[in-house]
Amino acid sequence: MALAVTAWIIVIVLFLIGMAGAVYPVLPGAVAIYAAFFIYGWMMGFEPFGLWFWLTQTTILIVLLIADYLVSALGVKKFGGKRASVIGSTVGLLVGPFVIPVAGLLIGPFIGAVIGELLVGTEFKQALRAGLGALVGFFSGLVVKVILQLLMILLFIIWVL
Repeated sequence: MALAVTAWIIVIVLFLIGMAGAVYPVLPGAVAIYAAFFIYGWMMGFEPFGLWFWLTQTTILIVLLIADYLVSALGVKKFGGKRASVIGSTVGLLVGPFVIPVAGLLIGPFIGAVIGELLVGTEFKQALRAGLGALVGFFSGLVVKVILQLLMILLFIIWVL
């Protein structure tokens, strides 16, 4: 009984870390959720999981990892940004929360994209548009990540219970 409680506590903590990772890129996100499946299996047994579980979850994980970058980049590109603004917004997303706690998560990608564009000689007005695209991409990516990660958790619960 104590092992089951411990297993579920670890799984839930990993799920929470994973969901927080949808917002804060320094946390492992979907990888933490995926790791929870292995923790559960090692502690409680892998019997509930079969080939379809692992294929489904692995596919969702791969889609999440690829979409995480592509959705953000697409937002920047859609607003006329260049590669420099994609790189800048990524750097801003990683650095922003540390420089300006909480608000840096939103301001970081915007400022990073703007700076990236300005560094390659883009006029200020277009750099601001690229920054706006970075925000749109960030929020679009956030929605996609939250939905897919919740789907991963829901499928796990359905398979286990």
